[in-house]
Amino acid sequence: MKASLKGKYDNDKTSTAATVAFNAGDVMLRASITDATVVNGPSLNGLALAVEKPGFFIIDYNVPKKDFRFQFMNSVKVVDKPLNLTYIHCRGDNRTILDGTLVVDSANKISANYMLGTENCKLKYTYVHGGLTSFEPCYDFAKNSWDFAGSRKVYGDDVFRAVYQTSSKNLGLEWSRNSKLNGNFKVSASINLAEESKMPKLTAESTWNFEM
Repeated sequence: MKASLKGKYDNDKTSTAATVAFNAGDVMLRASITDATVVNGPSLNGLALAVEKPGFFIIDYNVPKKDFRFQFMNSVKVVDKPLNLTYIHCRGDNRTILDGTLVVDSANKISANYMLGTENCKLKYTYVHGGLTSFEPCYDFAKNSWDFAGSRKVYGDDVFRAVYQTSSKNLGLEWSRNSKLNGNFKVSASINLAEESKMPKLTAESTWNFEM
């Protein structure tokens, strides 16, 4: 059995979440709660259940909203290159999303994301240099604009990442660390360069994983 505890802190509020997962044959059963589940007495708020077969499907159930989310994954070969496909359907708001990633080689990937029945479509190219530095230009067809992201892995466990959205002029900076001994954490800051005040929004997240 595996368990995780996550805390999130930002300018406006603090929140926590906990997840418990265990294997049942070739599938994994998972239950998660948030602070809304226990604040002001036990309730169903924030309670979610999931069944997952890694690499094949995930079925999520939001208990208070009585809403299902289905996700199915598959991989096929295109010109001897792996094409990873994902189908996502959210029953509550009737949204269907198709996602595909073509792995050209270890350094180059092309991915597309499309929401059926809308103009929401994104096309992204990912280049990884030396296994440490990545560059990701992304074109948003709905907004007719580009987003740019770059990241750099340092000291083994630390990753610095920057994202710039040209449509909103929003700049995001992030520092994350994934450690088996000390848990995972992420510190991020975002600022809208179009605003006069230019006050950054700060967020910090910590996650601890446990084997039970």
